[in-house]
Amino acid sequence: MARRTFLFSAVVGIAVLLISCGGADKAAVSKTASTSAARITFVELGSTTCIPCKKMQPVMKAIETRYAGQVKVIFHDVMKDRAQSQAFGIKLIPTQVFLDSSGKELMRHEGFFAEEEIDKFLKAQGLTPLS
Repeated sequence: MARRTFLFSAVVGIAVLLISCGGADKAAVSKTASTSAARITFVELGSTTCIPCKKMQPVMKAIETRYAGQVKVIFHDVMKDRAQSQAFGIKLIPTQVFLDSSGKELMRHEGFFAEEEIDKFLKAQGLTPLS
């Protein structure tokens, strides 16, 4: 329980720090700042250079489109921002972390995560795809 609280606090703290310092690009800031409206936040921790991470890019886009308004997708390039890998306790990339609307971790997956499997998980959480 304390770890989950710490993780949520770390994510919120980093978002506030990035917003106040102007250290993140506008897209990343708006993604982080608007997660409270989504029922589930899908945090992808990876890199733009690793092969499995690159394969996750279209999966993330498809999930965000299919579950618009229900799922917020956030990508952190841990090679550029190592604080995120520490905040989430990442051991390998890519890692996907799913948080509920209060920031509680629902599930974590390491490695490439197929779109169909993510779909099954989200439906089990009571979400309904738009298409």
